[in-house]
Amino acid sequence: MTGTEPAALRDAATVILVRRDGDQPAVLMGMRGANAAFMPSKYVFPGGAVDPDDGLVNLSGLPDGDTLARLEAEIRPESDVTAPQMLVAALRELSEETGLLIGTSGESDLVGYDRAALIPDASALHYVFRAITPPGRPRRFDARFFLADAAVVNGDLDDFSRACDELSHLHWVPMVEARALHLPFITEVVLAEAAAMVAAAGNGPLRAPGNVPFFDNRDARSRFVQIGADR
Repeated sequence: MTGTEPAALRDAATVILVRRDGDQPAVLMGMRGANAAFMPSKYVFPGGAVDPDDGLVNLSGLPDGDTLARLEAEIRPESDVTAPQMLVAALRELSEETGLLIGTSGESDLVGYDRAALIPDASALHYVFRAITPPGRPRRFDARFFLADAAVVNGDLDDFSRACDELSHLHWVPMVEARALHLPFITEVVLAEAAAMVAAAGNGPLRAPGNVPFFDNRDARSRFVQIGADR
């Protein structure tokens, strides 16, 4: 990319994993490297760009129909991404960046899941937020954020030994303390949304929101809509 060419938008998926087995809810976060092209030295949730091969991976479970419909609402004209592809990307990025897996017994070619004899399962992922990176950034993403209860993770929640080195300082951060970290603005906004959902759930199961906030910054003029508000 030259200095005059705008960064191309890429579809992306992020997982907000919430642990509720302690005194207070905590989220899994890590810090991006100081030399990273996108959000250097910031604390973020595990996530990254959707890969074409994500569309070839089978899932053992899917979210409800409303969630799938909302994922495929307002797809950018130049994108051919599908709802299952975004869900696979979310689980793949979680596996790559943290080593944690969400799946059911079976065979899969997805890295991490293949060694554990698991098929990735997206049924517990709740679509809670969408944001497009504003123009002028070196990298731009159309990111979908998914909330999940850490109770669905297979294995030890504190074992990050299989994580790649993209995120450092991986740890569970109490939600009430997470805002004190060096966060990107959009992460702060999503964190507040997630905290409200966790509080609303109490001791019960996490539930998908009635609609999905969408910060659409694909052009110079920002746009905010609620996906699913008319359903």
